[in-house]
Amino acid sequence: MTIHPAQVADFWPLHQDSPIGEQLIAGSTLQDWQGQLAENIQDANLIENAWVTSEDWQSLHTQSSPAALQTNDGHLLAWTGDDRAAALSNSLSPSEDSFLIRYPWDFIQVNEQLVSQLENCPSEGEVSPAAHIDGIISVGKGSRILPGVVIEGNAIIGENCKIGPNCYLRGSTTIGDNCHIGQAVEIKNSIIGHHSSIGHLSYVGDSVIGNHVNFGAGTITSNLRHDGTNHRSLVGEELIDTGRRKFGTVVGDGSHTGILTAIYPGRKLGPKSQTLPNQTVKRDIT
Repeated sequence: MTIHPAQVADFWPLHQDSPIGEQLIAGSTLQDWQGQLAENIQDANLIENAWVTSEDWQSLHTQSSPAALQTNDGHLLAWTGDDRAAALSNSLSPSEDSFLIRYPWDFIQVNEQLVSQLENCPSEGEVSPAAHIDGIISVGKGSRILPGVVIEGNAIIGENCKIGPNCYLRGSTTIGDNCHIGQAVEIKNSIIGHHSSIGHLSYVGDSVIGNHVNFGAGTITSNLRHDGTNHRSLVGEELIDTGRRKFGTVVGDGSHTGILTAIYPGRKLGPKSQTLPNQTVKRDIT
């Protein structure tokens, strides 16, 4: 599969140096997932910040001539063959589950798709008999699920992680390698990057947390507006409708929060950000 440059330049910085394709998704990277889904598609081409489902790749594969997947608003996602113009002359409309990833909260939607579809995953880690698992989980080598941990729904946990004791993981949650999820932490429908630590008594909901992030004890992400409408988030000077009724935060690589930090819904912390103890994050920190 050939990866082509991203179509938009306004992607909010989540990682310091890594391209979009290196983002952790469901235990792998966005780019690796697309390579697996398009493995049998001859001459497959993909826009770097596109997400294409297996079903839509198969739609391209069944075409007798080069074809393209293009959204109704004109965004090209993928195509087959060497001639892009020829492929665009045979343009197909993708499903709603295939789309252009423009903002970091879009990773939540991709992760939801993949983790919710887990089936009989082998686990190499250690799961305490005093943990309660109500879903399908994948636990990496060297990881430990301690007593009192409750996992409700599917989850992917990387290698060399320590989860618990007495944690609550729910929704479609992905946790990277070398992570520590402390005592009495709740994580819901989120992505936690590699080498990150979520301190005890914290809550992370519907969020994307980067690599090497440390949440001080009692850090809370709010993920629901009082009026129940979609969250909006500032990108540049424009407020963007995220399309999400529940959306917590995006935290860039290397960030640290002080104890008892409270983060308003839809606010973002750029790479290497810091908060003070008891700080309330009402605006993005860049």
